Amino acid sequence: MNRTAKMRRSLTRIRHSRFVVPGAAAVLAAVLAMLVAQGVLWPNRLFAARYDVHGIDVSHHNGDIDWDRVAAQDIDFAYVKATEGSAHTDELFTENWVRAREAGLAVGAYHFLSFESSGEDQAANVVGTVPSAPDALPLVVDLEPYGPFTGNLPPAGEVRAILDPLLTALEDHYGQPPVIYTTREAYDAYLAGSYRRNPVWIRAVALPPRLPDGRAWTIWQYSHRDTLDGVGQDAGAEPYVDMNVIDGTLAQLRADAGE
Repeated sequence: MNRTAKMRRSLTRIRHSRFVVPGAAAVLAAVLAMLVAQGVLWPNRLFAARYDVHGIDVSHHNGDIDWDRVAAQDIDFAYVKATEGSAHTDELFTENWVRAREAGLAVGAYHFLSFESSGEDQAANVVGTVPSAPDALPLVVDLEPYGPFTGNLPPAGEVRAILDPLLTALEDHYGQPPVIYTTREAYDAYLAGSYRRNPVWIRAVALPPRLPDGRAWTIWQYSHRDTLDGVGQDAGAEPYVDMNVIDGTLAQLRADAGE
């Protein structure tokens, strides 16, 4: 091959590389996203390490939990699922509530909000299930898409007609505004610019959260696929656990919910 032909071949490769590099970048981004989704790569762990107070949230899906083993792994607090909608009670709530407290953890309960029943009925379900313990962490209302509402959220007016009386009834009974756990999608749809008295627990499992209205978060769920000794050990149990940090201290969390 003569020199002219070699130069033409080199120029052709350079031209082609302009298209190959962006394609390679897209593939790399897709691979990284897949690794994050599968829990192989967790950049958030680096960001979350700067916070001092770490905790988990669990439900019956995590099976029988050895809370003493959990507490020995630098876990400071636990939120356990109590109720969902107007009638469902988590089958392991009482056991998790009692045993986590006996292990020395700060413990709170959470209610999964349903878009399909009234706020008053859901509040009655919570009040009939969750003890009013003076040392408990503030109650949490979990507001996020589920099932047929994933990617198809109900109108804001419909959701607030459920959420508002639920929050009011729970605050009246437990003496402090509930924390609201939410995703960025649900925050944008229902919470942005409102509900300032309710501390925010935001889910952001790829990168640190930033709320669109500039509001500060109180709890951050930074991972949904971590593993801990003592969690998910039963056959058929969910092997992964949600990991969270508090921006501040447990005392500040209690104080924030008391404002």
